[in-house]
Amino acid sequence: MNRRAFVRDFGERVRELRTERDLSQEKLATLAGLHRTAVSFIERADRSAKLETIEKLARALKVEPADLMPPLRK
Repeated sequence: MNRRAFVRDFGERVRELRTERDLSQEKLATLAGLHRTAVSFIERADRSAKLETIEKLARALKVEPADLMPPLRK
């Protein structure tokens, strides 16, 4: 899997979990202590997330960090 695909799949996973919880990007950002544009950049794969950001998103979404990871493509 190339890096770009993984970043895109990660962003899609964040969006999926956020929408399942009926959260706006702004609300998720507030819960995670991030700026709304950071969430937007991650979901659009314009930016990859650092470990610290993954932890913040996982806590805000009430999931384990591993639950944010997409499966590896062959």
